[in-house]
Amino acid sequence: MVAFPLLLTPIESNYRVCTIPYRKRAESDTTVADAPAKAQKFAQRYSEILEDLKKDPESHGGPPDCILLCRLREQVLRELGFRDIFKKVKDEENAKAISLFEDVVCLNDAIEDGTKRLENLVKGIFAGNIFDLGSAQLAEVFSRDGMSFLASCQNLVSRPWVIDDLDTFKVKWSKKSWKKAVIFVDNSGADIILGILPFARELLRRGTQVVLAANDLPSINDVTYPELIEIISKLKDGTGKLAGIDTSNLLIANSGNDLPVIDLTSVSQELAYLSSDADLVVLEGMGRAIETNLYAQFKCDSLKIGMVKHPEVAQFLGGRLYDCVFKYNEVLS
Repeated sequence: MVAFPLLLTPIESNYRVCTIPYRKRAESDTTVADAPAKAQKFAQRYSEILEDLKKDPESHGGPPDCILLCRLREQVLRELGFRDIFKKVKDEENAKAISLFEDVVCLNDAIEDGTKRLENLVKGIFAGNIFDLGSAQLAEVFSRDGMSFLASCQNLVSRPWVIDDLDTFKVKWSKKSWKKAVIFVDNSGADIILGILPFARELLRRGTQVVLAANDLPSINDVTYPELIEIISKLKDGTGKLAGIDTSNLLIANSGNDLPVIDLTSVSQELAYLSSDADLVVLEGMGRAIETNLYAQFKCDSLKIGMVKHPEVAQFLGGRLYDCVFKYNEVLS
């Protein structure tokens, strides 16, 4: 696992801005008494931590990579009694996405050419990944205008993307199949339901066993293990199929993680066991795929898929804001 090596100044700037959507969501959390006052305390405490890190990068368990900054933010929220400040919006977006799932799957299934269908599925993953309320800019857009999944599919930045191995993967897809894929999922709503699940369904159709690994505890609008179980249950038909595809080879695992980024050396024992014979690992989302594991090396094939939603990350990669990363590494046996 390699954490994203940003300097403190841009990280501090970015994460200070990102206290705004957290504070606003915390203020409206009806499960917490005196939520507005406690939300203000959160913003104050987290800002003080960032100032401490500017003065002394080793304070608070530094140096300050994105894993530490996320952990400190979640720690302050939980200390003040906030457990899941995005719960309401997650539930709303899950309901909307569930209502669109069949239509999205039908559009994909109508594409007869396998590699063209794959490309459409990948674009769907990127379009879904836009639903990320940890990005201050996207949180503002979402709050003001909402987001359309199909419009997002059509409005992705043009290829070639900043890291673009899609053509290579399409060739492998047409010639190769995988026995077991472990997919580290990211956000609720369109991301998991309209982006990842249609892709996972396609893998199931091809005979791959699929393990979906979701967070143990809430963080931003990331989908959690219990939420994912509920989502899958709602999407299955009366025979237990996912839009006509058998799900006996679909497993849902608790990753043991509680952050929007992930240290792969600290996953749950359950997931470690389930991953021991995987021949494909998929990391999805900016936090897991780009900021903390872009250069991680695996003993099996791997995909890192995510949209670039922070200016500092775009600058580091030499790409555009809202650019896409599709990084494929094949391990030759």
